[in-house]
Amino acid sequence: MKAKKARRPDISGLYAVTPDIADTDRLRALVEAGLIGGASVIQYRNKTADHDLRIEQSRVLLDLCRKHHVPLIINDHIELCLAIDADGVHLGGNDGNLAEARQRLGSDKILGASCYNRFELALEARAADADYLAFGSCFDSGTKPAAMRAPLELLGLARKEIGLPLVAIGGITLDNAGQAINAGADAIAVIAALFSAANVTQTAQQFSNFFTPSKHHDLSPANFQKSATV
Repeated sequence: MKAKKARRPDISGLYAVTPDIADTDRLRALVEAGLIGGASVIQYRNKTADHDLRIEQSRVLLDLCRKHHVPLIINDHIELCLAIDADGVHLGGNDGNLAEARQRLGSDKILGASCYNRFELALEARAADADYLAFGSCFDSGTKPAAMRAPLELLGLARKEIGLPLVAIGGITLDNAGQAINAGADAIAVIAALFSAANVTQTAQQFSNFFTPSKHHDLSPANFQKSATV
């Protein structure tokens, strides 16, 4: 386990997932603002882009992530990850076999898995040598309004039984992020609440502040919002 972590970094903190934006310059500006604010992981996710646009955008984001020493994870597309030499891939339940993905990626790439609200998927992902697990939707999600809800208690169970970094996803905002972290999340995956904010850098800083030691003793929304303005 220790050798594995040395090769593939643990996932923690603000896990920023890109919105569907065709304008590469705008996407770059938004992601850079998030990185400046403290995002510790970037996932490139664009469900509407064609192959050429995905190549263009992912290469631009990889350059940014290298500059900020942050891993770039590719959503769904193993081929794209390998083509640009990104840091890893995140796979959903219908995006391919995790064990086969690990074999294709090799031992040095990050492999993340969506487990939704199913603990058995987390066990399967661990057996396939995944590096982190994502549970959600933890709250009502504007990005995926029909997504199944995952009880926060599942994070606590996975933390106790699985032993891999846990990502909470789905409807994460500044008002509820503390609940997910208190429940056991090592990272919070955010799309709209970050990239639709009026000030992306400031919002990224506020999300990242949840993971500073001084905030860990009380992550209630009221306490955080007060401390964030100091």
